Amino acid sequence: MVQGRVLHALLIREMLTRYGRNNLGFLWLFLEPMLFTLAVTALWTATRTIHGSDLPITAFAITGYASMLMWRNMPGRCINAIKGNTPLMFHRQVRPLDVYTSRILLEFGGSSASFVLLVMAFWAFDAVALPEDALQVVVGWLTLGWFGAGLAIVLGAVSEKSDLVDKLWPPFSYLLFPFSGAAFIVDSLPDKAREILLYLPMLNCVEFIREGYFGTKMHAHYDMPYVIVFNLVLTLLALGMVRMHVVEADYE
Repeated sequence: MVQGRVLHALLIREMLTRYGRNNLGFLWLFLEPMLFTLAVTALWTATRTIHGSDLPITAFAITGYASMLMWRNMPGRCINAIKGNTPLMFHRQVRPLDVYTSRILLEFGGSSASFVLLVMAFWAFDAVALPEDALQVVVGWLTLGWFGAGLAIVLGAVSEKSDLVDKLWPPFSYLLFPFSGAAFIVDSLPDKAREILLYLPMLNCVEFIREGYFGTKMHAHYDMPYVIVFNLVLTLLALGMVRMHVVEADYE
């Protein structure tokens, strides 16, 4: 119960700090992906072969960008999170994991809401169809969120030891973007490239999500047991690193 109240308070604090009470505030969380998706849809409509598929371009853009937005932004919010909230650590009820969890939950909730709102908005205007297997889309989305959360906590813990993480993650995330599956489907790749790129957990998740969305319209390639094992190892590593940080802080 105490931890629940702490997380609730941290979530409210994060929302007010990040979006404020003025202008559009929290609405920017949804407007950004909407504007980007409209721009990408217009571009891909003009050059249909850019994504190597005959899938509906609008739905393809939504599933790709919304997925990328989540796993990329979660680590960005957790890097240097403790340094920016050091005064909160004087409260015994507030732990480093609570700070990470609140930021991850806010990012996951915002990305999920924007994804659903985009689909419903475009569906209302007959621009996209609803997913063929909504349950598979949800499972894939949760698995991708799990990966993003584990990666976020690991990078957040490492950033407390080195400032290089804050400098290296933004360019590294942009380098990963072309290989994350946001702008292509795996079936369009050569066999060798497909085998190598499927070691990326986020690519497997995006393929799984798109198979649930488009169904028989595409031939997906993924290995979800591999992703689950990867996420478990990543989660254990993340929790261990946070635990080490807490012990060192108590010792100091």
